[in-house]
Amino acid sequence: MTAARYNKIKVPSAYQMVAEAIEREIMSGRLRPGDQVGTEAELVRQFGVNRSTVREGIRLLEQSGLVQREAGRKLHVCPPRYRNLSSRMSRALVLGQVTFREVFDATLVLEIMSVEAAIDHATDSHIKALEANQRSAESEIDHADPSRIAQLDTDFHALLARASGNRVLELAREPSALLIFPTSELICRRVPEGAGRMIRAHRELIDALRARDKTRAATWMKRHVEDWKKGFERAGRDMDEPVERVIERLAPAALF
Repeated sequence: MTAARYNKIKVPSAYQMVAEAIEREIMSGRLRPGDQVGTEAELVRQFGVNRSTVREGIRLLEQSGLVQREAGRKLHVCPPRYRNLSSRMSRALVLGQVTFREVFDATLVLEIMSVEAAIDHATDSHIKALEANQRSAESEIDHADPSRIAQLDTDFHALLARASGNRVLELAREPSALLIFPTSELICRRVPEGAGRMIRAHRELIDALRARDKTRAATWMKRHVEDWKKGFERAGRDMDEPVERVIERLAPAALF
């Protein structure tokens, strides 16, 4: 017998085809957030399939956050759930056995891009939100709650990315941010000056934002991210180990 030359053809299930057809309408813009997709009965009639097939297709779309049921069992299109997408991308990074050095390198680029864009686009409301976050962080420093400080750090960077005015950039940094959160908590727990240095950097970044000083902002962001790397190593972790090993021990449910 000759060796197999061809792979078996995988034919999509009917419910997958239903989900893909509706998703194409959404991604093309023909169905927009808030638009009704239809009832199950209407979709059964239009696709010419049975109700269980439609239900399975809708279940896939609900899991991906593209559609949601409303009163009367009608379905409507949802705005994208960026957090769900980021979580899946973060899990992909974990499964791909990326290292924290790779996460650090990417984070350094993305965070500097975020703060430089924020210098050009941040509004007064963006700066007020950052100031509120800073006040919360400063009030927590004496309590030394690592989880709270780490969460405020995560929120600070998310607010800064929002101030960039670039939604692609805002979304691009989210997967790595989910991986960094548990390590920031570790640093605050094991490195005595870790939380204080984190909060000091945030103050400098806000001041640079107010002054619209792009050079100062980029310099402090680089210092801030490099501080995270130093703190991570001082906490006894290896930058070249896969993120999976650290995440499983520190926060096994952080990506779900």
